[in-house]
Amino acid sequence: MPTIAMVAPAVPEIIEEEIESAVESRNEALPTLRELGPPDLVHLVKQSVKSGNKQSGVYHHITGVDASSSASLAAYVNTIIYSPNDKSSKVISGLYCCYNAFSRLDMRVEVKIPGGVESYCIDERGDKRVASDALWMETFLCGVLRAYAYADDGGGESIRKIIGVRRFDPITSTEMEHKFLDAAERLFFKGPQLGSEPEVQVPNIASNHLTTGLISYIHTTGRYASGINLFEKLRTRDLEVSSLLARVMISADEEVQAVTLLHDAITKLPMDYALLDCQATFCQSKARLDWALECAKRGVTAAPSEFGTWARLAEVYVGLEQWDLALLTLNSCPMFTYQDKDLPRMPEPARILLPVLPESILDEIDEPPQYDGDQVHPSLRKLHAASYKGTFLKAYSLLTEITAKIGWDQLLRVRSQVFVMEEEYRSEKQTGPNQHASNSNASTTALRGTPSPITNGNTKSDGHTNGDTDSHTDDEETLNEKQQSPTSPPDSATIADESIEKPEHTITPEVVKSGNDDPTNDATKPPKYTQFHNKRLCERWLDNLFMVLYEDLRIYTIWRTDMARAQSESSDYRKSAEEWEILGELAERLHHFPDAVEAYQACLRVRFSPKAMKGVLKMYEEKGRNGEMLQAMIRLIAWQYRWYSEFSPALLRTIRKLIESEGAVKVRSIVQATSLPQPVLDLTHRYVELCVAFRSNGSEA
Repeated sequence: MPTIAMVAPAVPEIIEEEIESAVESRNEALPTLRELGPPDLVHLVKQSVKSGNKQSGVYHHITGVDASSSASLAAYVNTIIYSPNDKSSKVISGLYCCYNAFSRLDMRVEVKIPGGVESYCIDERGDKRVASDALWMETFLCGVLRAYAYADDGGGESIRKIIGVRRFDPITSTEMEHKFLDAAERLFFKGPQLGSEPEVQVPNIASNHLTTGLISYIHTTGRYASGINLFEKLRTRDLEVSSLLARVMISADEEVQAVTLLHDAITKLPMDYALLDCQATFCQSKARLDWALECAKRGVTAAPSEFGTWARLAEVYVGLEQWDLALLTLNSCPMFTYQDKDLPRMPEPARILLPVLPESILDEIDEPPQYDGDQVHPSLRKLHAASYKGTFLKAYSLLTEITAKIGWDQLLRVRSQVFVMEEEYRSEKQTGPNQHASNSNASTTALRGTPSPITNGNTKSDGHTNGDTDSHTDDEETLNEKQQSPTSPPDSATIADESIEKPEHTITPEVVKSGNDDPTNDATKPPKYTQFHNKRLCERWLDNLFMVLYEDLRIYTIWRTDMARAQSESSDYRKSAEEWEILGELAERLHHFPDAVEAYQACLRVRFSPKAMKGVLKMYEEKGRNGEMLQAMIRLIAWQYRWYSEFSPALLRTIRKLIESEGAVKVRSIVQATSLPQPVLDLTHRYVELCVAFRSNGSEA
C-alpha cells in the first residue's frame, strides 16, 4: 500500500479578551511549575484584512512538536501563519513557548512579519536569557515526555481536561527515536529533577518522569531492543538501572536473562526496592505467590515510606486470600495527596473556535467532548470514587478487588475482626482500661505474616446483592424515580436497604489520640483494652474508603435491581448516555465487567462516547474478536483526530498488538473493507504505517 499523505488536525483558536493575556498568565505560572510543565503554547496576533487597525490575540496548546532547535519551532509557527484556511485576517506575529523542566526555563521562539525570528528563554523571574544548544536538547527531551504524559488513552479524559490541544506523535521514525534515546542517555541521571508519578514519594534513578516516559515509549512501539541497548549502557554507570532493564527484558520475552540479571543485581544491592518490586511482580505473573510474598516483604523493609511497596504486599496477600493481612497492609500504606499535572491556567477567553476538517467528519462520532450534567441523576453525580487518583485510586481498587472475591458482608466481618469498631470501643471504655494489650501494630503484623487470632473470610457472596443504602434522603430515590403505590412491590432502594448492611464506623487513631476521652488519663499513657487488644486502629482515609465503597455498591444494587425488574416486566429501562457511561464506570470499578460492557453498549446505542467505546474495546480484546476491535479502533482514532489528537499511545499499542497477531496486511484489509469514508479509514492506516516504520512483529508480511 502506498504511503498515505496525512492532513494535520485542524487548528483550534482560543480568542483572548486582551491581547497577550495568555502569555502573561504563562509567565505568572512559571514559578509555580513543579514537574514537566504545561503543554506548549502557540500565540498569534492577527490583524483584520478589512479593518487594518483591528488586532486580536489567539492561541492554542500543542504537544509533540520537535523542540530540538529554534528553527523547528519557527517552522511550526510558519505553518500556522501561512495557513490558507483563514482569509479574513493575516498574522503579524507568532510566539512559540516550550517549557524546559530540567533548567526551569521557558524557551521562546518569536516570529515577526515582516521581520525575523528571535529565540530566547525566560526564567522564573521573567528575565531573558540566551538559549544554548544544551538547553535546546533538554527542551527536546521534555517535549517528548510531555507528549506521552498529556496524551489521551483513547477514553477522552485528557482531551476533556484541556480543550483545544493539538497532539502530535513526537517520534515517527527510527531516526527520531535515535535522537530521543541519545538525549535520554545524556540526561538520564538528571531524571529525578523532573519529579515522578503521584504514587512515588521520592523520585530516584529508577522512578521519575523520564523513566516513565522511556518505558511508555518502549511498550507503545515495541522497540524492546532499543530499550535494552539503552539501559545496558546506563547500567554500566549505575547498577540501580538494573530494575528498568529487567522490566524491558521481561516485556521482550527474555525472561531467563531478566531473572539472571535480577539475581545478580539484588546480590549487590539487596535493599533496592525497585529490584525487589520487579522480582515480586514477576513471581506474581508466574503464580508463585509464596516467592512474591518474601520479595514484597523485603521491598517494604527497604522502602517503608513508599506507597508502591505496601501496595504490592497487599496485592500478594489478596492473591493468597489472606484477607485480614491484606486489610492490615492496606491500612499501613503511606497515602499522598494527589498532585495533578502542570495544567495551563488561562484567563477566560472571549470566544473559542473548534473547527472540524472534512477528513475527520463521521456523523456517528460528531458529538461535543463535554457532557450535559443536567441529564445525570444527582445520586450518580455524587459517587466520590469516580474522582479518585493516585494512591487513593490504587487503594480503592484493592478494596474493591477483595469485595469482588469475598462479598461485602464477609468484608465487613473481616473488617470488624481486624479493626477496633466504634461501638465496642465505647463499650470497653465504660468498663475501664486494662494493661494486658499487645504492643504490635498493623505494619509489623503485616510484615511478619502472623495475623491476630481471627478467621479469614473466604465465603463467596453474590456481588449483585452486595450494596447498601444511606439515611432516607432525596438522593436515595430509585434511579428511574418511579412512583410506588402502597400495594406495589418495594422499590430498588428499599431492597438495597434491606439486603445490604451499612458499615459501622471504626475508631481512628485521631479519636484515640484526641483529648475527648477521660481528661484524667495521662496523654502519654493511653488506655489499653483487653477486648480488642489484638485489633488495630483503622486509618481515617481507609474508613472513608469503606463508606465510599458502600455508596458505590448501593447504587450498583439499585441499578441491577431496576434492570431485572424491567426485564421481567418486558418494559424499557431508559437512561441518558451520560448515566449509562457512569454506570459502566461504576460496574468496572467494582470488577463486574460484563455489567460494565452492558452499560457501555447501552450508552453507545444512545450516542457515541469514547469512554464507552474504550470499555467495549477492552471486552473485544479479551475475547480475541479482532474484527470488532478494529471497528472500535477506527471510531476512536477518528474521534481523537476530530478533537485535534493524531497520537494516542494506548491506541497505537493496541494496533501494534493486533499486527503482531494478525499481520499488517490482514489488518489493513479489514480496515479497508469497512464501509466508512476513506479519509476516516486513512487515519487508522496511519497507525498501521507507524508500526511498519518501527518494524513491529507482523509488519513485514
